[in-house]
Formats: sequence, C-alpha cells, structure tokens
Amino acid sequence: MISMVWPWLALALPLPWIARWLLPRTPPGRSLLLPFPGLQLQSTRMAPARAPLTWLLLSLAWLALVFAAMRPEWVGPPRSERGTGRAMMLAVDISGSMNTDDMRLGGQPVSRFGAVEAIAGDFLQRRDGDELGLLLFGSQAFLVTPLTYDLSAVEQQLRSATVGLAGGQTAIGDAIAVAVKRLAALPQQARVLILLTDGVNNAGSILPEDAARAAKSEGVRIYTIGIGADRMRVDGFFGSQMVNPSADLDVGMLTDIAKQTGGRFFRATDSRELAEAYQTIAQLEPMPQQRPSLRPRHELYPWPLGVSMLLWLLVAAGSQWRAWRSARA
Repeated sequence: MISMVWPWLALALPLPWIARWLLPRTPPGRSLLLPFPGLQLQSTRMAPARAPLTWLLLSLAWLALVFAAMRPEWVGPPRSERGTGRAMMLAVDISGSMNTDDMRLGGQPVSRFGAVEAIAGDFLQRRDGDELGLLLFGSQAFLVTPLTYDLSAVEQQLRSATVGLAGGQTAIGDAIAVAVKRLAALPQQARVLILLTDGVNNAGSILPEDAARAAKSEGVRIYTIGIGADRMRVDGFFGSQMVNPSADLDVGMLTDIAKQTGGRFFRATDSRELAEAYQTIAQLEPMPQQRPSLRPRHELYPWPLGVSMLLWLLVAAGSQWRAWRSARA
C-alpha cells in the first residue's frame, strides 16, 4: 500500500488559489502612477491572457509538487524474519583470581580472563543468527548486555571488561539468579546459560543450589565451565615448586548445577580445552526463532516531483513560444 510520511503537507494544496483570491488585482492603466500629468506612455500590445490549458498544467504541476513533498512511499506486507539460532546468556567470572596467569594462548602465558576474551570472542563471532546476552559477576552480578542479535556489541562489552570491577569474590548463585530472571520470558527451548568461573561461591545472597533449583523450574539449561590449570610452577623462598592454582574450584557444585538443569560441566585446564568446551556448546540443536517482522519501504516521491518539473517546463516553453509568435506578428 501507499502511505505518506508527511501527510499534513496536504494543507498547502489550496495556497495558490487562496493567494489569488486574497491579493487585490490592480486594474489595467492604474498599475503605474506617473509623476507628471501630461506625460503619456506609448501604448503597447498587452500580453495575452493565459489559456485554459496553461492554467490546467500549472494546477497539475502544483498538485504533483505538493504530493511529492508529502513523501509518498510504498509499504509492503510484513515479512517475518526467521533465524535458526539460539538465545544464550553468557555469565563470565571477573573476580580477582581471573588474573592468574596459568593459561597459555599461542604459546604465550596469559591470564584466565585473557584466554576467555580470546576464545569466547571467537565463539561469539561464529554465532551469527543467535541472540546473546552478557552477564559479569564477582562479588556482585550485573547484566552488561541484554539479549540481542548485535553480537559485535556483546563482544565489545566482553573485551572492555576489567577483572575485579565487580569485586574480588565470586557470587555464583547471584549470577545464576540474574540470568534466570532475564531468560524466563523466552521460549523454554531457548533458555540457555553458559556460566564460566574459576572459584567457589563465597559471596552473594543466593546459594548456587537454590539458584539451580529456580533455573530448573524455569526450564533454563546451565552449561558450566570451570577454568584454571591444575599445575603451575611458582617461585618461592625455597625455590620453585609445583602448585595447584585451581584448588578452590568447586567442581562438584558446578557439576551438580549442570546435571540438575539438563546441561553439562566442562573442565578447562588450558586454552585448548576451553575452546573445545565452547565448540561442544555450539553444537546444540538450533531452534527456529521469530525475529521482528520487517516491512519493505520504497520512496515514490521522485515520480511526482519529476512530473511537476516536466509540467513547469511545458508551461515555460509554451509562454516562450507565444511570446515569440507575438513578437513576429
């Protein structure tokens, strides 16, 4: 169908006729006042009155010009955009321990959060068609990016995050509760939470077990990833020694949360295992999703604008032709 962007401009249609009716017309012979009574002008041939066809062309040109100014556009029927992706919420731990340099990426030592930035960023780039959100947590949990199809915005927010920004401790229960609240409005097949942490729940007001039960009742599947190496050489007073930097990781809790909600637990002791965890999660069966419907729009104003200009040119050419005929008569 055809719609107008600025339909109120139709009020300008009667302006030429209103101006012609309101403005006074000066009778012939009185349009020029001479200062000397005895002075007379040589009589000349008066310009012929406009032909009815000329008035018709001028009227049509004005109508076409106003119609073009109203910006007509053709609006097509709504088209439903359907995707084959999923809706996922990423919950990433940014507590102080995520700065531990026990991961390797490209042969170089990196912090746990540095590995997450690189591998999760690659995971996001491969999720075209999915709807994702980002939640960061430390001592507190907060939503950074709501569920969106703009995956570049999610990746940018992840890369701009700072370890320790949400506090030095780990509130896993609060993070799950915030994510469940955001996912509850989605279709049940789309409620997926990917929770990555390197520690144990030692902050927040909600226990992970209670949050997991709430997630199960809402149909939210939780995939947990425990990140951190299990062997690391550190230099001490008595020389270097091997330690377990992930001794505080609560593997049992993360496994129970995943099993209880229908998800799966992944242990990532290095970057390769972390990448494999994300690849396994990426193999979830896609579900059709209804995206916002779109209506195609095409501007039509160039057509009436072109007609108006053509009619004005015809009127001008006709006036020049009549003037030439009068000059030769």
